[in-house]
Amino acid sequence: MWLFFTRRLRMWLILTVVVPLATGLLRRIGRTLEARNGSSTVSRALLRAGDLGDRARSTLRGGGRRAD
Repeated sequence: MWLFFTRRLRMWLILTVVVPLATGLLRRIGRTLEARNGSSTVSRALLRAGDLGDRARSTLRGGGRRAD
């Protein structure tokens, strides 16, 4: 069924459904690990990955950095 979607529609679905779910899941796992074990390399990396996904999504949406 995925083959019947246009490339643009597939990209839109990925950016609006998959990326927010994945970044939210990574962030939630990172917060859970921090709450249980304190701050660690793994929990910080998971939180950073969640932030990276949010930045990428906002950049692709047209909300990139503004020149000061």
